[in-house]
Amino acid sequence: MWAIVRRKVASGSSAASVLGQSLSKIRPAAASVPRGYTTTAKEAILLGGGSKIVRNVGHYKYLGSLVSSKPVREVTSFLQIDSPIQVQHRPFSSDKGDLVDAVVPFMGESISDGTLAKFLKKPGDHVEVDEPIAQIETDKVTIDVASPEAGVVQKFVAKEGDVVEPGTKIAVISKSGEGVTHVAPSEKMPSKASPEPSPTEKEAVDKPKPKSETPPPKEKPKAPAPPPPRPSATEPVLPPKERERRVPMTRLRKRVATRLKDSQNTFAMLTTFNEVDMTNLMKLRSDYKDAFLEKHGVKLGLMSGFIKAAVSGLQNQPIINAVIDGDDIIYRDYIDISIAVGTPKGLVVPVIRNADGMNFADVEKAINTLARKANDGTISIDEMAGGSFTISNGGVYGSLLSTPIINPPQSAILGMHSIVNRPMVVGGNVVSRPMMYIALTYDHRLIDGREAVFFLRRIKDVVEDPRRLLLDI
Repeated sequence: MWAIVRRKVASGSSAASVLGQSLSKIRPAAASVPRGYTTTAKEAILLGGGSKIVRNVGHYKYLGSLVSSKPVREVTSFLQIDSPIQVQHRPFSSDKGDLVDAVVPFMGESISDGTLAKFLKKPGDHVEVDEPIAQIETDKVTIDVASPEAGVVQKFVAKEGDVVEPGTKIAVISKSGEGVTHVAPSEKMPSKASPEPSPTEKEAVDKPKPKSETPPPKEKPKAPAPPPPRPSATEPVLPPKERERRVPMTRLRKRVATRLKDSQNTFAMLTTFNEVDMTNLMKLRSDYKDAFLEKHGVKLGLMSGFIKAAVSGLQNQPIINAVIDGDDIIYRDYIDISIAVGTPKGLVVPVIRNADGMNFADVEKAINTLARKANDGTISIDEMAGGSFTISNGGVYGSLLSTPIINPPQSAILGMHSIVNRPMVVGGNVVSRPMMYIALTYDHRLIDGREAVFFLRRIKDVVEDPRRLLLDI
């Protein structure tokens, strides 16, 4: 019969039909005999000579027909003539399923993980496609985790405060809303009870083990446990007090603290000061603010005047725009101005690219766009990367004077302060003038006092007389 099977297979008949016809000869067809059955992994059907025809490789065995109503995938493999023919069946469904996973998105080239700050939704809430359901806090920005499908939040698989990486699953979304549970992330499902041991296992456990004839080895004397480490003097442990609460630092605040301390430890920082008469720049804004707004769609502020003045100063003193790298000095032939912006979540520093090629309107539009994104928390990492020089405007908060800290890896930072009317001597007369103190903190390893003072004087000259920008003098 085995030769008959081989000839029919070679003539083009399907393997399933050949096996069905052959097996029907061995096992007579009857109404009481099922056409499919379930078997264990050790059962098999044998033909003459001990050849194994069908092996238990799935949950179902089929004798020429299908038993399950679900579609099945059939894989038939042919080995050597003397080897068995294996027929494997695996039930599957073409439906993609109702549940989808919400995972942490890519957070940037320099960011490998983040902290799950908070969930914006709760289990059972309905969400739309791309609607934020959680926020991830990184060292630089806050990133939203959006829902991949419209549906209902079935459950959370992560907790607030967990450190997550890109691709980590944090929630399960049900597209149909079926099987939604209102279980908090911290709650755990009860574990299954472990099966009781069989009577044979109980007897084996209760039966005492025979004593060994060899004497047990002598135990070595244990070394004394080391004393607990004492807290370092630089890390005092404060005793708990009433009316106090302890809150962990955010990742953004940790990053700011680390960078500022590294700046103090690395740079030889020195600060020089000057004062600027704001009369002409303020008059320029007052005279043309309406026409400027009508043409360009943005308001004319004072910040654009200082940025254009800083561009002129960096072009006159290129060393301010340079940076130390090991034993080399890197001179930058571009000017990217970083603007320090204070937000409720911390300090961010977006960058205005190629500020030397912008006019006043371009600068004002870039400032408004970046400031709005920073306050909304939608600013990207690419919009904060780089920068060759930083301007910090503490005057918007009322600061009269300060010494700003360099933003590494830059070499200098300009600090602006509040405008205060003070008595000044102009043409031999004492008059009231709107004055501002400005400060330049620079890396004294690279920049000498001469270049720093000349740079700050250039800022003063351009702000006090903006016509210098038109005449390039």
